[in-house]
Amino acid sequence: MPLETSADNPVPVRRVSQLLTQWVGKLGYVWVEGQVAQLTRRPGQRTAFLTLRDPSAEMSLTVTCSVDLLGLGGGVGGTAQTGAITEGATVVVHARPQFYAVRGTLSLVADQVRQVGVGELLARLEHLRGVLAAEGLFAADRKKALPFLPAVVGVVCGRASAAEKDVVENGRRRWPAVHFRVENVAVQGPQAVTEVNAAIARLDADPQVEVIVITRGGGSLEDLLPFSNEAMVRAVAACRTPVVSAIGHEADTPLLDLVADLRASTPTDAAKRVVPDVGEEQDRVAQLRRRTRSAVTARLDRDDAALRALRSRPVLADPHNLLTPREHELDGLRQRSRRMLRAGLDRAQDNLRHVRARTAALSPAATLERGYAVLQDEHGQVVRRSAQVAGGATLRARLGEGELTVVVAP
Repeated sequence: MPLETSADNPVPVRRVSQLLTQWVGKLGYVWVEGQVAQLTRRPGQRTAFLTLRDPSAEMSLTVTCSVDLLGLGGGVGGTAQTGAITEGATVVVHARPQFYAVRGTLSLVADQVRQVGVGELLARLEHLRGVLAAEGLFAADRKKALPFLPAVVGVVCGRASAAEKDVVENGRRRWPAVHFRVENVAVQGPQAVTEVNAAIARLDADPQVEVIVITRGGGSLEDLLPFSNEAMVRAVAACRTPVVSAIGHEADTPLLDLVADLRASTPTDAAKRVVPDVGEEQDRVAQLRRRTRSAVTARLDRDDAALRALRSRPVLADPHNLLTPREHELDGLRQRSRRMLRAGLDRAQDNLRHVRARTAALSPAATLERGYAVLQDEHGQVVRRSAQVAGGATLRARLGEGELTVVVAP
């Protein structure tokens, strides 16, 4: 039940310590895994103190145990046994949590300490590899391309290490203008994961850094274990900046190699992959210029030969050879058109004369010219019968030339 307290009814410190001691005591024995960050053995005592640290977080606990559990030999001055636990080892302890009320500290009292063997480590790494692969962290489509010529290269490496020298010196030898931002960190031991992750975050946040190289020399499986840590793998997967992994030798394959955008077999190989060689690039540019010049020259030669071939053709050598026959043909068509038009007009004129002659022959005026006359009454009606007019009527006689007025006898 929670304590009922207030500003007017507080509880003393001893009461809180007692309750914490009771609550912690209820946990009983637990199995705890961690990395030995510090091992202290006081002279003349058979008790050792371990600082057991979580490599993925800034958390640690103090473990009290017998020196025999660590394989450190018996008594003062005893020699360490084969396979003794040392700092940096990964261990599993069977311990009971204990709250020391006097100092207000929490620790573990262990009755068993087991060092995680190589076979077990490999099995755990293989299981973690499967889990991360299923999440797609190793997929090829998520890997970013490296810049062709980075101005600033970030390097995460050990302090004064040969790996740093290989990357920096080879990079500057290949391209003297490149700049390196070096982050020196612990590359093995209990602090390695935390320091490497912090360095990666700093370099990834710097907009001037265009590629990050994480490198260290070779070592045993335990030495390279931090570079297979899940927290570090996820930190690299979340980077916006391309990451190159150059851990150990070519045979070493920590999980960092799988999640990185590029894996280099050695630190020297990382420098070659990240920074182009100025001499090689100059030779490549010169070769491309020669190839371009040859291609342009060959194209001009082909076009010149094609142009000469076109100019040598008769129609282009003397264009009049093509126009003269057409000109004669056009003159012939013009003359033919004129003849046909003239013949058509002549036929039409003859037809017109014949029609006019037939029309004149059939015209009433021609009949009048032969001596006939047309009588019309006062209304202009043609008189065809004598019964149409009465005696004394006045008629108009139309002759071939002129008219006459006649009066019908009564």
